[in-house]
Amino acid sequence: MARYITISLDKRGVSCRARLLEDEAPRTCRAVWDALPQSGSAYHAKYARNEVYTLLRPFADPQPGRENPTVTPIPGDVVYFGFEAWEIGNPAYGYEEGSAAHGEQGATDLAIFYGRNNLLINGDAGWVPGNVFATIVEGLPEMAEAAQDLWLRGVEGETLTFARA
Repeated sequence: MARYITISLDKRGVSCRARLLEDEAPRTCRAVWDALPQSGSAYHAKYARNEVYTLLRPFADPQPGRENPTVTPIPGDVVYFGFEAWEIGNPAYGYEEGSAAHGEQGATDLAIFYGRNNLLINGDAGWVPGNVFATIVEGLPEMAEAAQDLWLRGVEGETLTFARA
């Protein structure tokens, strides 16, 4: 039986529902499901394009490793990234001191993609593959509208929450 999660932009009061892709990414689905709920500051991507994400302290033990990876996510993809400290803590990225981005253990990035033509590449590190572990099945147009509002008006005070549905 399929399992679902709810993903919310809390300040904007917008949510969507995503189905876990347990056949394609079983380790990642298990790691995320077992750690829910998770919530953190929302960010809109600078380089990847149509992405909203949060950075969290690592929660998977062991890390799921690569499964169902992509560097070209499509609208509705929900993606897990595990970053080492050296990959994410660069001060030029603009994350506040004390945030998950500056943790000694690195950071976990949970992201949603709401539009087309995304490319996961970082000028410092090269390709940044992520594990597609869920697909949004309800509420994508509303999340896309809220994500565009994040891009145009800023993310300050917004949180992105992942919870069991």
